[in-house]
Amino acid sequence: MNRRELLKAGAALTAAGWPAWHLLAAAGQTAELKHLATPEKFDYAWLKGQASHLARQAYVPAPKKIPAAVEALDWDEYQGIRYRDEHALWAPAPGGPKLASRFRAKFFHLGLYFHEPVKIYEVDNGMAQEIAYDPNMFDYGKSGLDGKSLPEDLGFAGFRVNVAPDWQRDMIAFLGASYFRAVGGEYQYGLSARGLSIDCGMPRPEEFPVFRKFWLEKPAARSDALTVYALLDSPSIAGAYRFIIKPGQTLTMDVDAALYPRKAIERLGIAPLTSMFYYGENDRRALSGNNGDWRPEIHDSDGLSLWLGNGEWIWRPLGNPATLRFNAYQDDNPRGFGLLQRDRNFDHYQDDGVFYDRRPSLWVEPMGGNVKGGWGKGSVQLIEIPTQDETFDNIVAFWNPEEPPKPGEELLFSYRLHWGARMPYASPLANVAATRTGVGGVVGKQRSHFSWRFVVDFAGPNLAKLGRNAKLVPVITASRGEIELPSVRPLDSLKGYRAMFDVKPGGDDRTPVDLRLYLADEKGRALSETWLYQWMPPQP
Repeated sequence: MNRRELLKAGAALTAAGWPAWHLLAAAGQTAELKHLATPEKFDYAWLKGQASHLARQAYVPAPKKIPAAVEALDWDEYQGIRYRDEHALWAPAPGGPKLASRFRAKFFHLGLYFHEPVKIYEVDNGMAQEIAYDPNMFDYGKSGLDGKSLPEDLGFAGFRVNVAPDWQRDMIAFLGASYFRAVGGEYQYGLSARGLSIDCGMPRPEEFPVFRKFWLEKPAARSDALTVYALLDSPSIAGAYRFIIKPGQTLTMDVDAALYPRKAIERLGIAPLTSMFYYGENDRRALSGNNGDWRPEIHDSDGLSLWLGNGEWIWRPLGNPATLRFNAYQDDNPRGFGLLQRDRNFDHYQDDGVFYDRRPSLWVEPMGGNVKGGWGKGSVQLIEIPTQDETFDNIVAFWNPEEPPKPGEELLFSYRLHWGARMPYASPLANVAATRTGVGGVVGKQRSHFSWRFVVDFAGPNLAKLGRNAKLVPVITASRGEIELPSVRPLDSLKGYRAMFDVKPGGDDRTPVDLRLYLADEKGRALSETWLYQWMPPQP
């Protein structure tokens, strides 16, 4: 499976904001799940030992034992498989307390794009026991499958978790390779995260590490956190992961990763984030020709936010380029980065089916690792892939360590993921509120040359306090070309300011133009975060 197949599946399954599997109401008493073998001791140290041992062995692909009937399921048939609520892990036992746990886990069936089975274990009091696949867990409906004819060891595709009191809408789901999604207080799925990326955006096929096994630790009855462990494997690396998940208006996940390379890796992606940008107010290329759409904007995220180790805040609007675009932002011990959906105005999307205005943002907060004081030197790398469809996730951002990993090393990374509408950190200066682009020049005057206009709106409490007579300066730099007609003026609708300028590329050079802008006062003191943009001039 390649990136587009995998991500199209995930996006399509959650196109309405929720996974396409609809849960059935519990019928009768809760069914007790079956377990395999005898319980064995388990903790994170043991899991790291297993990953280290696995990395010293030759890579062995998972055996493909999925039945032909399951592999052949089409979209509608797969949608016909529904999980039975009464088989949820940690649902109340007959005669037991009504709230055995604030969390309940349910499992995804194999089929459609998900053909590689994963093993799932329950951990209770430090003892782990594998959960057995049982066809009675599922209502096969109109799928055409006969559960009784399927192998007893078929396995699962992944799992999802609900949290009290809402047993119908997901809190988090792990499904496909090392991908997972979570929601904040708006209970709206959007972008994805994954355990690891390898050689993403390289001129060769990307390698997709896979979570082969999961361990779900049984939470105490009133616990507000769920702990999940995972074993990752791929031809280049093995790894152990621990996720401590706390639901809330902003859901947090504390992630610990211990990685053990089998071989040298050219581009390792730590804390990879994957999202979709089809078009927006700054980039409407996708609407050219016959690709018009009635909605003003379509995207899960509208920008990459960076908090550099030196304290500078950067906002990089996303785009849908004509060809693959790669950017790397060098840093030393980054304070954080994320793919955000800043624009949360329904009127800007007008989509009352999938509600792009409610899509969560996702922020990565480094917590520690091998390097004392943080993650050390490296770069946040951004990859933008052309797409002509909103079901393709075409945006990837991750941390790439400066030193490539080598076989035999142990790489440790700890970080916290924040999912929700509001992120825990933001620049104390003004933020970029919108970016718009269009043809340059002066309206009413004949244009003697081609130029392209950039309009950047800034808003923040510090700007709202300025008087209308305040003199602001747009500090603009470009990698090439000429800057024309720079200006900045108050924008009352935002209680902020609007900066405008044109870029005259000149000549026939079509290499990208890198732009940088921030607002300053008369003394040169910065009043805003830094806006970065990469513009590709059109054909002369």
